[in-house]
Amino acid sequence: MTPLPEREKIVSWIREAQRQGSRLSPACAICGISLRTFERWTTGGTINADKRPEAVRSEPDNKLSAEERDHMLIVANEPRFQSKPPTQFVPILLDEGIYIASESSFYRVLAEANQSSHRGRSRKRQKRSKPEPFVASGPNQVWTWDLTFLPTPTIGRFYYLYMFLDIYGRLIVGHEVHDRECGILAGEIFSRAHLAAGQPNDLVLHSDNGPAMKSYTFKAKLKELSVLPSYSRPCVSNDNAYSESLFRTVKYVPAWPPKGFESLQQARDWVRRFVEWYNTEHRHSALNYVTPAQRQNGDDKSILAKRYEVLELARTRHPRRWSGSVRNCEPRGPSVLNPDKIKIEVQSSNCKKLAS
Repeated sequence: MTPLPEREKIVSWIREAQRQGSRLSPACAICGISLRTFERWTTGGTINADKRPEAVRSEPDNKLSAEERDHMLIVANEPRFQSKPPTQFVPILLDEGIYIASESSFYRVLAEANQSSHRGRSRKRQKRSKPEPFVASGPNQVWTWDLTFLPTPTIGRFYYLYMFLDIYGRLIVGHEVHDRECGILAGEIFSRAHLAAGQPNDLVLHSDNGPAMKSYTFKAKLKELSVLPSYSRPCVSNDNAYSESLFRTVKYVPAWPPKGFESLQQARDWVRRFVEWYNTEHRHSALNYVTPAQRQNGDDKSILAKRYEVLELARTRHPRRWSGSVRNCEPRGPSVLNPDKIKIEVQSSNCKKLAS
């Protein structure tokens, strides 16, 4: 439900865009509403408020009566049921030939009576919100990291690849291969990468919830270096998409050894060659096909500008080979980590730009 003041603001932006020559449908789409919604809001020549909160709704015919609710609470609080959830005692009652209400109805009535609390000695399930979004408008502002298994010919034995990535330029800023997962090792690797990057201030480091990431030793190292930690939700790989995408690239390059690494030194040599190729030779699709090193150093603007000149010259020589403009050669903008909450601000700014 959109409040009336917000409706008035959006309608004013759309009408201003119309006065500037914009069509109504695209203006509504940029502001995040449909043309039908705009027409409904402005029916009668005025901006209408949402009337759903004021609507008078009749009670459903199948609503439980007060007597039935009281009886349900009495049954749920019987000594034999008081430590059991509805999913346990409702089947017991059915086995005795008694049906009072469904499990969901019992849960609802118990919740309304403030009797639906966590039972047992297990830890109560915690609600996890999406990580705070961070915007990297330049190098060494937001890093992500993770570790992955490197297989060996021996089943069940792996090496561990630690990788730190700067999301602005997709540059691998730190990496090492070890034979174990350890918070102490992770802290030492990050410390070396942080020092090599010039000890940047206000750095954000995002990771998942692995043992090395949540270890007290690693957290102490981040606090010592004044680095802000950020963590994914448990079992949600999309919250650390940059590192997950990097590991997919690692394991799908043609040079990946399908039978695994014979030794720790072989794994380290292979990863070193991969990192050199990835940072300096690999044209990254998310960077408009410049290398991470070029993006990180700020050379992408001049490279893409030269690429545009070459394309324009080619189109001048053979105009019939282009039905429209040449390919996009604009440098990529800021990189955003977990960007859902940013979309609202971007959407509002687009509406303001359209109105102006």
